Amino acid sequence: MKDLLSPESLMMTYGYEPEWSEGAIKTPLFLTSTFTFKTAEEGKAYFELAYGLREKDKSEEVGLIYSRINNPNLEILENRLCLWDKADDCAVFESGMSAISTVLLEFLKPGDLLLFSSPTYGGTDHFINHFLNKIGVDSIGFHPNQTKEEIIELIEKTGKADRFSYIYIETPANPTNELIDLKMCREIADFFGTPEKRVGIAVDNTYMGPLWSSPLQHGADLVIYSATKYIGGHSDVIAGAVLGNAERIKRVKTLRTFLGNMASPHTCWLLLRSLETLKIRMEQQARNAKDVASFLEHHADIKEVLFLGNLDKSSRAYRIYKEQYTSSGAMISFRVAGGEKEAFRFLNELRLIKLAVSLGSTESLVQHPASMTHAGVCPVLKMKMGITDDLVRLSVGIENSKDLIWDIGQALAATYQTEKEGKALLVYQ
Repeated sequence: MKDLLSPESLMMTYGYEPEWSEGAIKTPLFLTSTFTFKTAEEGKAYFELAYGLREKDKSEEVGLIYSRINNPNLEILENRLCLWDKADDCAVFESGMSAISTVLLEFLKPGDLLLFSSPTYGGTDHFINHFLNKIGVDSIGFHPNQTKEEIIELIEKTGKADRFSYIYIETPANPTNELIDLKMCREIADFFGTPEKRVGIAVDNTYMGPLWSSPLQHGADLVIYSATKYIGGHSDVIAGAVLGNAERIKRVKTLRTFLGNMASPHTCWLLLRSLETLKIRMEQQARNAKDVASFLEHHADIKEVLFLGNLDKSSRAYRIYKEQYTSSGAMISFRVAGGEKEAFRFLNELRLIKLAVSLGSTESLVQHPASMTHAGVCPVLKMKMGITDDLVRLSVGIENSKDLIWDIGQALAATYQTEKEGKALLVYQ
């Protein structure tokens, strides 16, 4: 049945049978720390698999031991998430950052060189530049507009090309919506790779959720999500997820076991609930975003709109978009006339849209990247990445798009009417 039905249909039942739990139509919340074994031999077999002491037999099931290792809610959630990305396996974490940091710690060692895309989420940027360097991992950033040849030259100029081990990408870039060619990155990885050493690629796909982009189909080894965002979708849970082939996820899960940063049963139960409406939520958000972006594009007080639906059809970014994405998404960044003062005034005038970080939720959220999510990024780099004081980031929710446009319109009117009145008063005085 898995191969016959669409993911949105399988989200209701896949991986769970009601007869397992007294006929409950929905997966119960398994609040237990440990699980009993039928026999001592069964317990031994389960631990052998958990610690990687032997390979699993084809007919053998991985048993439940302890909720730090596995739990019914965790396993069912991981099975269902695999359907969207067509992945072998999935590992769910208690936060997006725990997913990101676990992957980087597992696949990098002291002396390795990491190539990462810039801009990227502020927390990721901080982990790469202020933690990995402490444990002897070198890193170098590249920008979305750089060509394959330029990036190869960048790596070679470090003098550490022989230690180049991993590529970490966030695309579309947060918060500028710039696109990175995943196929190009695979070519770069293979250029430096050898039969004995594969250069891996991990892609943070949070901006697109599991619906609008499939990095594993375009050369990525792992895809990472802050499941807090579109997957959770209700601003009431913190979680992360990593998906890929069985061998790589086994390594991720093994480290997760000993770091102890897996998601709790309650977190998994909430995410299972959210998966049932993932497609209809994201589709409505994408429709709303197109309406809002169109309004912003034609507004006199907006200098630039950064939205995948507005890409120049002759551009490299548009080619990447058409090849590797199925929607323009629901994330819009735009530059207001003026700077931080005008951006703050606009944010303070909003009535329906909430001023808060995060994204992908049912409610629309707006924030100021330069002073909020990317506050810790070097000021020079922020300017180079286009994260300027006039930039506002908007995550479009499922509200009526006309109401969102009204709110943005009245906030802009209040912002620039006040500005005009102030200038007139200054001239009069």
